Amino acid sequence: MTRTIARLHSAYRDDIGDLTTRRPLPGPAIGQLDPFLFLNHHGPQTYRPGNHGLPFGPHPHRGFETVTFILEGQLSHLDSGGHESVIDAGGVQWMTAGSGLVHAELSPEAFKKSGGPLEILQLWVNLPSRLKMTAPRYVGLQAPDIPKVEKDGATIELISGEADGVAGPIQSLTGVAMSVVRLEAGAQLALPIPAGRAVFLYVVRGSITIDDKTAGAFNLVELTDGDGLDLVSADGAVLLLGHADPIREPVVSHGPFVMTTREEIVQAIQDYQAGKFGEVRA
Repeated sequence: MTRTIARLHSAYRDDIGDLTTRRPLPGPAIGQLDPFLFLNHHGPQTYRPGNHGLPFGPHPHRGFETVTFILEGQLSHLDSGGHESVIDAGGVQWMTAGSGLVHAELSPEAFKKSGGPLEILQLWVNLPSRLKMTAPRYVGLQAPDIPKVEKDGATIELISGEADGVAGPIQSLTGVAMSVVRLEAGAQLALPIPAGRAVFLYVVRGSITIDDKTAGAFNLVELTDGDGLDLVSADGAVLLLGHADPIREPVVSHGPFVMTTREEIVQAIQDYQAGKFGEVRA
């Protein structure tokens, strides 16, 4: 049985200064899509020359992972684990905050000087309690590092998991499959997704139709359960598509910390204030 659309969750505007921001998750009718916790969609917009760039200076995280998709523009990453990179359009950053990191996500000096188009997605993925204090790690992928699977008028940019015998470069700690899917006009795509997996499907651009129901841009598509996903796009689309096993544990969050108990949140705050996450100078 293939999956069908259960509900659509439209992203709401929540701009951060002059950064156009939309957020479909969490939303008024959905708190999380276990284990997917949060999505910010920044842009699309064009920055003028001489801009101040992105506003995400040094800040901490603990207990989850961030996956950042640079669709347009550039993103500079610095963290207290000693990782540093500038990722260009088409690239992805996968950061496991785990036991705690401080990181900064900023625009490189060249982008601030010259300006240009910018569109970035950031997804938060929960970690189970057994992995919340795992060692932090970071992987930055440029577009050529990401394998592409082409089928039926679609291009699947495979970040983690497998498609048609091709494996993505990220080895997820929890078996998360993640991809960016680009559909040509008239494309029809059938994907096997095991029953019981939570599917994260967000329409970045264009529109898709699943079982005669259509979802347009800036919509998170909540699906019924099933063992596959069949979709078509009349005019073309760009999608963020992932799936994972639900964790089914309590989620207690406070700002940049996501744990399973209130006591763990208090400990995270105390550890950060004590300097145990390290520091980064951006």
